[in-house]
Amino acid sequence: MSDRVILKLGGSVITDKSADCAINRGRLSEVAMAIAGATTDGIVVIHGAGSCGHPEARRYQLDKGATAGHTEGIYVTNRAVSSLNDAVVGALRDEGVAAVGVHPLHTAIADNGRLAGFECRHLGTMLSLGMVPVIHGDVVMDLSRGACIVSGDQLVRYLAVGLAIDRVGLATDVPGVLDGGRVVPEITRATAASLHIGDSRHTDVTGGMRGKIDELLGLADAGIGSDIFHVSRVGDFLAGTDHGGTRVRGEQGG
Repeated sequence: MSDRVILKLGGSVITDKSADCAINRGRLSEVAMAIAGATTDGIVVIHGAGSCGHPEARRYQLDKGATAGHTEGIYVTNRAVSSLNDAVVGALRDEGVAAVGVHPLHTAIADNGRLAGFECRHLGTMLSLGMVPVIHGDVVMDLSRGACIVSGDQLVRYLAVGLAIDRVGLATDVPGVLDGGRVVPEITRATAASLHIGDSRHTDVTGGMRGKIDELLGLADAGIGSDIFHVSRVGDFLAGTDHGGTRVRGEQGG
């Protein structure tokens, strides 16, 4: 039975989102050890930008796009998120994982703020060679706006389908999706509308927890379920054991 996995690391778990690109290297080391000890048929790591990208995207108003003569924000934002990507790749390689950074600015295209294309064939080849692609939320070229921010959550949704992923896990700084302070064990489209979910308290140009759920519900519509859990439970998720978090499923249990 195939077990190809996407593990998404929230920007808030690998950086301090209240500071300027403050990378949590201790947390990265813990996650890297869990990945190094996992037995799967391939892992793709996707991470958010956290404080290494969101402030820059906000400063240059990349949510509104880019125009000729006003493209400095594309360079500055990509440079910030790439520095975090280097740190994630470095932590994994320190644990013997054959990780390699993949930058969406170089290989993705969006239209009106939504990811419209991402070359997956080279990622599939990497996985077949035992490599671990490490991809991040990034600024990308946009056919309608000039440029936009594509979140790690958008990437999860697109690549899970494109790479025929079996399991998707989102590691966050909370134990799951919280409603009234309690973990919601399962979410479907039928139950999502009734949830009371707060937005991220830090600078976030990609929608916070509500944005994550919207992307994962779209993925569930395609028949791929996902899990949201605390980053300390990465090892449990990769092992396929209980992580105490939230499962996002389609109406038919997908």
